[in-house]
Amino acid sequence: MQEYTLTYSDKAKGFPSFYSFVPDYMLGMNQYFYTFKGGNLYSHNTNTDRNSFYGTDYASTLQSVFNENPLTNKLFKTLTLDSGFPWEATLETDIQQNGFIDGSWFTKKEGMWFGFVRSTGTVPSATTEYVMRSLNGLGQSDVVTIGAGVATIEYPTAIKLKTMMSIGDMLYFSIPPYDTPQLAGQITNIVVDLPNGTNNVVINTVGATFIPTVTPTPTTVAIPIQDAFYLYIKNSIAESHGVLGAYCVFTLELAATADMAASELFVVESEVMQSFP
Repeated sequence: MQEYTLTYSDKAKGFPSFYSFVPDYMLGMNQYFYTFKGGNLYSHNTNTDRNSFYGTDYASTLQSVFNENPLTNKLFKTLTLDSGFPWEATLETDIQQNGFIDGSWFTKKEGMWFGFVRSTGTVPSATTEYVMRSLNGLGQSDVVTIGAGVATIEYPTAIKLKTMMSIGDMLYFSIPPYDTPQLAGQITNIVVDLPNGTNNVVINTVGATFIPTVTPTPTTVAIPIQDAFYLYIKNSIAESHGVLGAYCVFTLELAATADMAASELFVVESEVMQSFP
């Protein structure tokens, strides 16, 4: 279990901070703070490095919550940081628990760091993801042609394949009683030529082009019947819907670096829109 040093603030009338160092003894004297660890005496707040205690560098972590209009479901789409450096960010809501922004994804615009929220998800998807906006239904197919590592699923021309579906999305199928979706593969091509009666989706069934963050390569299931019901889930890295919830708990982390320079964080904002089911 991780141990911390908990501090009390007279101004906040509470315990706002946790520190990574765990001293054997501590004391304040002449407006300086000293601790003892392993028989050695340390003076705090006197060096230029931050979060460097007893020869070990630690990350900085901050947690807070967006809780405006707590009875309304919202989509939290972005984070904007008024900070010296971009921070790693993870987001959890009362509905979803998998939003994140890698520090390298933030872009500096007019002095602020801007990044949009991705959803980690899983491949194959978990049942909790079936209610999310990233899932869309396609209906039943006409003909399925299965080859070496690929499959072509043909649909009636009345189905508009290119409305929202994109290359890179994951295609799932379900057979009667249509209650257990299974991963068929990743979409590699969408061919629509309605005047000539062509309306099909091509998928990779062996996982060679699955998103590189998914390890190990997901296991696909062979499509057993011609007229299975199909649905697809958007690639959460390439196209984010944000995270859905009435409130959002966000955690920011600034990793330990070689110079451990000070970083100021003034404001954290999020672009939020009301969700309309």
